[in-house]
Amino acid sequence: MSQDLYDLLGVARDADADTIKKAYRRLARKLHPDVNPDPETQEKFKEVTRAYEVLSDPQKRAAYDRGGDPFGGAGGFGQGAGFSFTDIMDAFFGGSAGGAASGRGPRPRVRRGQDALIRLEVDLAEAAFGVTRELKVDTAVLCTTCHGEGAAPGTHPVPCETCRGAGEVAQVQRSFLGEIRTLRPCPACRGFGSVIPEPCRECSGDGRVRSRRNLTVKIPAGVDTGTRVQLAEQGEVGPGGGPAGDLYVEIHVAEHPTFTRQGNDLHCMVALPMSAAALGTTLTMPTLEADVAAATAEGGGTPDAALETSFELEVRPGTQSGTQQVLRGRGVPGLRGGRGDLVVTIAVETPTRLDARQEELLRELAALRGEEQPDGQVKPGSKSVFGRLRDALNGH
Repeated sequence: MSQDLYDLLGVARDADADTIKKAYRRLARKLHPDVNPDPETQEKFKEVTRAYEVLSDPQKRAAYDRGGDPFGGAGGFGQGAGFSFTDIMDAFFGGSAGGAASGRGPRPRVRRGQDALIRLEVDLAEAAFGVTRELKVDTAVLCTTCHGEGAAPGTHPVPCETCRGAGEVAQVQRSFLGEIRTLRPCPACRGFGSVIPEPCRECSGDGRVRSRRNLTVKIPAGVDTGTRVQLAEQGEVGPGGGPAGDLYVEIHVAEHPTFTRQGNDLHCMVALPMSAAALGTTLTMPTLEADVAAATAEGGGTPDAALETSFELEVRPGTQSGTQQVLRGRGVPGLRGGRGDLVVTIAVETPTRLDARQEELLRELAALRGEEQPDGQVKPGSKSVFGRLRDALNGH
């Protein structure tokens, strides 16, 4: 190689190591065979790589500056020319060459733990108004014997003799470019750079153990099935006693015997006798707060006197099946404020068994109303009883 190595890289003779490295990266991006495959460019790439191999090594650079042969008399590129495959990769992806200098090096034993997920079933009233629950959680916790270090008491991890604490070992392969050196995690220490000669018997060197513990979780008002409540740093403790991940409590709301929920609205259906629907009536309806009062009493407490556990629902005379009455603000509180409505759907029941006197009275009523022979036709623009009920059940 007759051309001056500094000229090949386009740097001054007093250039520092960082300047030389940047110059090589810039040229490698343009000259690498994967980018420019013509033979002249490949030869140029080999020359630039040889120049970088010399100038990036302090001993070889000093020998070259003194006029010596930094290659030890080797004539061909493939003889004695060794460079790191990471140098080429760094030239394209912007890293820095060398194992420890690149930030790869040994991987830490202490790492953040994983997040954990548990599912919690609550009643509709608990989901609506909030509740505090005690949970039993089985997760990884800090080993109290070694305090997360993983070594038996009185001992400590020691540097790995195979990689000398680097966490990586080099593998050299020959190619048309010469000797390519790649770095792999050290198999002796699994990339940690240190080994534990006497692992803790309690945690087997992991720094953490499985344990069941009690947690108190506060479920906010307005949650629904699928809502997740986050408990920061209550998940799995990390390897090596690392910081714990988060615990997520996923809510599942159990079915209610009276109410169904659609968003923040509650729906229920009331069955009325035909006579009550025709004449009108007043019904006493339970509220969702009645469940709260019942749970409090069942737990031995005294229900809040301010809780409205029921209300009066006025059914107008002539109410038809499928009629809906909307009661504002009697639904589920929203997570961000406000409260939904309660939608009551009326279902009129027709009697299926009549005694002689009842049948006589109904026939007399039908005669008075001229309904002995109804045509059964649906009026244009109106819906049948079945249509109204179907729409009510589907939330239309």
